[in-house]
Amino acid sequence: MNQFEYPECGDIFNNQNIKAMTTINPYLTFNGNCEEAFNFYKSVFGGEFAHTARFKEMPPMEGCIIPESDLEKIMHVSLPISNETVLMGCDSSEAFGKAKNSGDNFAISINTKDIDEAKRIFNGLSKDGHIIMPMDKTFWDAYYGMFVDKFGIQWMVNCELQEEEK
Repeated sequence: MNQFEYPECGDIFNNQNIKAMTTINPYLTFNGNCEEAFNFYKSVFGGEFAHTARFKEMPPMEGCIIPESDLEKIMHVSLPISNETVLMGCDSSEAFGKAKNSGDNFAISINTKDIDEAKRIFNGLSKDGHIIMPMDKTFWDAYYGMFVDKFGIQWMVNCELQEEEK
């Protein structure tokens, strides 16, 4: 028996239902110190930020006004940790609801390259939960949605759009 086989579970690492193109990454939310935190994480893990954007870079959105005090805050940052893992984060903004507290300041980000797979995952996990942002095309050329599942876990589903889907 190899180290990953358990008679009661079968061979858990040969599950044919697992989609190789789907990844899961932690997404952390901060109350204004995301940049400081990610510079610290970068000092430990090394590497370079794959993407950094501030709220001031967002295009105007109907019904959403970013307070002047939030414009320099981090809207999104990503730090590759390995080929499979990316640590991602942002600052909270009053424009998108209440500030985050320790314990509710993280989400699981699912990234896939297939829109149908993104819809399947979103619809399955959000069943009986609370949809925060329905799946839709975004200004960063992705198909994206957010929700809290019926167990209180925050999720994000992101599918980078191919050129023909934009």
